[in-house]
Amino acid sequence: MKLFLFITSLIFAQIAFAQDTSPKPDVWTLEDCITYALENNITVKDATLTKDIAEVDYNKAKSSRLPNLYASASQNFSNGNTIDPITSDYVTDQIHSTNVGINSSVTLFQGSQISNQIKQNKLLFEQSIFQEEVEKNNIVLNILEVYLQTLYSKESIIIAENNVLASEKEVERAKARLDAGTIALSDYTEAQSQAATNKYNVIAAKNDYQQYIIQLKQLLELTPFETIEIETIDENMDLVNLELNKVDVYNKALGFLPEIQASNLNIAANEKDLDITKGAYLPTLSLLGSLGSGYTSINDNTFSNQFDVNFNQQLGLSLSIPIFNRNQTKAAVKTATINIEKAEIQKQSTEKEVYKKVETAYQNALSAQEQVLASEASKIAAEQSYNLAQKKYELGALSTTDLVISQNTYTNTQQNYLQAKYLNILYHQLLQFYQGNDIKL
Repeated sequence: MKLFLFITSLIFAQIAFAQDTSPKPDVWTLEDCITYALENNITVKDATLTKDIAEVDYNKAKSSRLPNLYASASQNFSNGNTIDPITSDYVTDQIHSTNVGINSSVTLFQGSQISNQIKQNKLLFEQSIFQEEVEKNNIVLNILEVYLQTLYSKESIIIAENNVLASEKEVERAKARLDAGTIALSDYTEAQSQAATNKYNVIAAKNDYQQYIIQLKQLLELTPFETIEIETIDENMDLVNLELNKVDVYNKALGFLPEIQASNLNIAANEKDLDITKGAYLPTLSLLGSLGSGYTSINDNTFSNQFDVNFNQQLGLSLSIPIFNRNQTKAAVKTATINIEKAEIQKQSTEKEVYKKVETAYQNALSAQEQVLASEASKIAAEQSYNLAQKKYELGALSTTDLVISQNTYTNTQQNYLQAKYLNILYHQLLQFYQGNDIKL
């Protein structure tokens, strides 16, 4: 058992040592989380690698203009009736022969397919850059949402713990009144039940908080062995400008959101694909060249002399004219045309999705702003009512049931206010994001 614990501790130590040793803040702000996630999140890294592949494909397409160059060498042995591979004479003998050569070709014209392929790969590379920005934005918004949910659950713990303290005092009062004979046993047990319920709520609130911490750590790509603490935010909350026009926000979003730019490039890339497929109707002209020499054992000259004598050079043009390829090019052109229409529909769908997000954020921001004001007033009134109920309970003028109801009402108004508060912050920040502003608390 001791050996097992020792080995386990060594493994954990190695894992911890292998992790990123870059300095991390003791208390994470929203800005800290966003900056760290953009550098370490695997989804962002995957998008970056996809962009790198697109860049490689672009460079490969540009290199297709260059001539190729191949070297070859062969050593052969033949016996009996055969043709000498060097002299082309028909002989009956054992022959040892050596052949070496260099071949090259370059495409001079291919229906502009090479040029269009280069342009298409450039468009795809630029599109991958915007797709990388899309993933970064998604991570930023995910961080914002989880961060605020974590803060909400953190404050919920405080509310739950305060309720436990209040209910424990109520149990003490109920016990004193039970001993004095002023309340029934059922009133005392109800106070105990409420205290137990409040303790359960504390456990549930802490569990919710830890679940959000786990989500945040996963977005940050932190290990299970690392602990984080998030910074609370200022109570002063920005409210939505009622004069803000959601159409203006939408138009701003269309002007800078990377998914819109990526959709435009997707259409352009598919249009280039149509040009490439149409190029298959045109002939292909290539320039060919080769250098070579060889040696055969049936020749009396030396190896070096034969290589000098047999040295040959070739230069030529090759023209390939497409006549009929089973309608493969025709089908490819139709497919490319359809893909352009699909890309245009995809752009429309993306624009609709952006408008839906903007309008949803705008309406929810206005609603959350009103909910903040209403829930705050309700919370203040419920707090006053609960304080009055406690005093009545101490004087014996209120039953335990009514006191429990008053406490639960006050708790609900506190939770409603918290929810409205963080929803207001969330949707206000979303509107800032869709206007091209930085997200910060």
